Amino acid sequence: MSNHVRVIGTGIHPFGRHDGKTGLDLGVFAIREALADAGIGWNDVQFAFGGSAASGDADAVLPRMGLTGVQFINVANGCATGGSALLAGYWAIKSGEFDLGVIVGFDKHPRGAFNADPAAAGLPMWYGQTGMMLTTQFFAMKIQRYMALHGISADALGLVAEKAYQNGALAPHAWRREPVSFDAIMGSQMVSDPLTKFMFCSPAEGGAALILASERKARELGLDGPLLRGAAVRTRLAGSFEVFAPSLEIERAPSPTQIASKAAYDMAGVDPADIDVAQIQDTESGAEIMHMAENGFCADGEQEKLLREGATRLGGRLPVNTDGGCLACGEPIGASGLRQVVENVQQLRGRAGKRQVEGARLAYTQVYGAPGMSAVTILEA
Repeated sequence: MSNHVRVIGTGIHPFGRHDGKTGLDLGVFAIREALADAGIGWNDVQFAFGGSAASGDADAVLPRMGLTGVQFINVANGCATGGSALLAGYWAIKSGEFDLGVIVGFDKHPRGAFNADPAAAGLPMWYGQTGMMLTTQFFAMKIQRYMALHGISADALGLVAEKAYQNGALAPHAWRREPVSFDAIMGSQMVSDPLTKFMFCSPAEGGAALILASERKARELGLDGPLLRGAAVRTRLAGSFEVFAPSLEIERAPSPTQIASKAAYDMAGVDPADIDVAQIQDTESGAEIMHMAENGFCADGEQEKLLREGATRLGGRLPVNTDGGCLACGEPIGASGLRQVVENVQQLRGRAGKRQVEGARLAYTQVYGAPGMSAVTILEA
């Protein structure tokens, strides 16, 4: 199948807290912005995929956008919802069935930490009641072990967060728009050792949307946009150590991020060294550090050296999370993975302003969802 898929429009509602607006409002805003960016109308749309974890079904946008009979399928895949919806849209065009569609994600989470439901993961209630689903604790234990194995200090966690807030200050859609000093990050309240308050992202509110088109349709419309070279979603293998796991297997297996990234690289016919800009999951600072290696951008244990050298900062060899990632933007589950793609489209179109990565040609996204799945995309300018 030679049906190439292009992203011809993007829309995003700023992330953060928006009193007086529903999650649905944020999603509708993002869709309208994406349609305007592409210069098309809702009546032109042939299909839609979308997701929301806390704001109802995504297809609730239909009465607001227009009841046109369009195929709209709701997607739910944890924090990987956006990446999964994008993969579904990619398949819809790649198959030759459709030429033009919308991908949307939005959410409005209540204040406080995410409250995972054991039953939703097929687990008994006592599993949550005994603290086994406390993600802050799980993330802390996982990065503690990783740091001990690979000689990484707590300073690396602070450097990740410092970079995130510096980048977020340059992104109009970010929630946290002010830099935070390394000392303030390291000295902030300890949540779960070694992760302090400023090393965690917050549940947030926001919406993001993409317009996908076949190569043929894009030409017909006189439009261009980044080419979707690779898209993959993978779930956990037996023996991988993922969210909510109570113990570690002796025989370890690759993580879902490792196998999703390999699938996307193979599909795109590129290597990690070819990537110019990357957005990777940073639910907390430790996640970015581990995902740097799992996505093939360095070996285990090399992260701290790269962070100290500024390799992942703007102007570095591989800028990572150029809009501040989840740490600066917060995480509205339905929209988070799509925000990454919106950011990469802006980078590849040269529209990223003060956070622009000069000469970016290949852009990478990876979003991770509990209890163990990863979605990866590779875009080409």
